[in-house]
Amino acid sequence: MDAKSIAPWELLQKEMTWEQLKYIHNKRVLDFGSGNGMTANHFAIDNEVIAIEPNEKMLQDRFTENHYTQIKGDIEELKNFEDESFDVILCHNVFEYVDEREGIIKEFSRILKKNGYLSVLKHNKSGRVMQMVVLLNNFEHANELLAGENGNAQQFGTINYYEDTEILEWSDKFELERIFGIRTFWDLQQNQEIQKDKTWQEQMLEVEFKVSELEEYKAVAFFHHVILRKK
Repeated sequence: MDAKSIAPWELLQKEMTWEQLKYIHNKRVLDFGSGNGMTANHFAIDNEVIAIEPNEKMLQDRFTENHYTQIKGDIEELKNFEDESFDVILCHNVFEYVDEREGIIKEFSRILKKNGYLSVLKHNKSGRVMQMVVLLNNFEHANELLAGENGNAQQFGTINYYEDTEILEWSDKFELERIFGIRTFWDLQQNQEIQKDKTWQEQMLEVEFKVSELEEYKAVAFFHHVILRKK
């Protein structure tokens, strides 16, 4: 697989996330729920990366330009690692789709070194409501979300939304470091052709970075990037 086969909006999301984690060098990194391996592959340039993914289909055509260790598995694999054996843990678009949130966080807190970073990428419900109303004219689902119901992702199933600070309720071993908004404006552009234009992408990325930590824009971003540090 190569970057050309990835949708522009996904590339934007990856580029923003990687830039926000650009301080990760010469570390031992765990990518839990690694999907197509694009992020694991990126950080494997100058880090020791171990990736865990349960979906066989995702693993069949993953990014492999840089060397990293790929494991097929789930939460059970976390139990095989020694205490405080990772500097950084990445968990991107995972907690919405699993039942064992507290169990996973408990294992993360055990295998992450003190002062180590946990990077969580998550859906933001307000952004999803914006998507339903502005892009898809799906007022029925927008009202369901506003009433507290969950969403649905075509590829992964039910989206069980949670608030950024709920992560701290699952474990008392972490403290919030920073929260970024991701994809605030990009998805509101309905011209699919212009999204392929490199100049447009660069300009969009620039303004997305400018608003990523401004509260009023972060509130309606489609995704949040929550960075926590182990106490």
